[in-house]
Amino acid sequence: MGALDEGHLDVEFENEVKLGCNELGVEEKPETRAIVDAVKVLLQGLGEDINREGLRKTPLRVAKALQEGTQGYRQKVKEIVQSALFPEAGLDNGVGHAGGVGGLVIVRDLDLFSYCESCLLPFQVKCHVGYVPSGQRVVGLSKLSRVADVFAKRLQDPQRLADEVCSALQHSIKPAGVAVILQCLHIHFPNLESAFVDSSHQEWVKVLVRSGSGVFENDNAEALGDFLSLLKFRGINVEKARRRDSSDQCWCPFNTSSGEKTSSNSGPINPGMVTAVASILSSLGEDPLRKELVGTPCRFVKWLMNFQNITLEMKLNGFASGMMDLLKPNREVTQCEKQIHYELNLSFWSQCEHHLLPFHGVVHIGYFCTAGFNVIRKALLQSMVHFYGFKLQVQERLTRQIAETVSSVVGGDVMVVVEANHTCMISRGIEKFGSSTATFAVLGRFSTDPAARAMFLQSIPNTSTTGG
Repeated sequence: MGALDEGHLDVEFENEVKLGCNELGVEEKPETRAIVDAVKVLLQGLGEDINREGLRKTPLRVAKALQEGTQGYRQKVKEIVQSALFPEAGLDNGVGHAGGVGGLVIVRDLDLFSYCESCLLPFQVKCHVGYVPSGQRVVGLSKLSRVADVFAKRLQDPQRLADEVCSALQHSIKPAGVAVILQCLHIHFPNLESAFVDSSHQEWVKVLVRSGSGVFENDNAEALGDFLSLLKFRGINVEKARRRDSSDQCWCPFNTSSGEKTSSNSGPINPGMVTAVASILSSLGEDPLRKELVGTPCRFVKWLMNFQNITLEMKLNGFASGMMDLLKPNREVTQCEKQIHYELNLSFWSQCEHHLLPFHGVVHIGYFCTAGFNVIRKALLQSMVHFYGFKLQVQERLTRQIAETVSSVVGGDVMVVVEANHTCMISRGIEKFGSSTATFAVLGRFSTDPAARAMFLQSIPNTSTTGG
């Protein structure tokens, strides 16, 4: 490509950034531009064409998602709380109104998300906050959620998040004490290699942490007991919540210091991609040299490389070479054609190409066998699912690709249903916790036979393995 061509593309990209910033509501400023440029480097490191449809606006979408997800760096707790303090009787020298011990105030089940500082992937948080008012100060209940969200919208570790929320409320409200309990859920993607050999992979890492000040600081304090009892009264059992200290193993499943193995086929880390991630950290207002963040760029790149744009060898796990070994023994075709064969709850993991955020779930496959084709073993179907899952994807395309590939093996009559949880549904300001997406593709007889579709859909269990 000549210099003139390169210059023309640069001008086009400049215009694309300006137009995209306007369309996506992202202010065009140096920090945004730095993230956009860094994401371009990451996409190119994956072997992707950044100008193909579906990826052209990905750098801008990623910039918006990251800036929304870390807006807590630009917010101040004092401004949130000071406007919502009200004069109500609380504890005074340890005695509350009417000679009692003062009213405990709690807010349960606050749904939050945060970005893990060890790997830059979002994690979910269920937050419970309690405090005992002191003097003439109570705070509007919505502000407890706002304060918790300020610190969640930063790169975080669960214990530090709990401590920061607790400390901020203690200093701004000045109560007799504050208690914070967090139930945290971190997605645990397998690497490409282990996904093919470990069908029992654990999808989630869970941790329960606690922080307390004042009357809640002592593990045996009566106020803490009341707090835990009120949570348990509503079915929230967090009695095992405790403080985590520096001697505890890192909870992030992608932190190699906690025993996570990386793929032996991952090869050397692309230094340009590592530098790009460090640039993103700086653009978000963080210090890439902070000790908790020093290894984060390498960990993120190692994880991202699972989705590089390469042609996987179809012989992996018998996909092509020896494929017939993964077909069940021959049987009478007339018998085979009379029934629907299916495999349910095949796990998959993938990466949204629009936001570079993970999504995962289960795939259900139904098919009729036709003359000359045999029943497919589960291992082969799972290999097909992984082959298309470990790429930059959209769920609709993933569903279609699986259906078309299965169709080529069994002779055309195929139905595929994909159920997935998308991280982008909780981490881009949408915050629709617990939502899931279902897509399906039908080919051959399934496209013309409503009874066959209904029969297959009825075989899918009411509860699947998409959630945590």
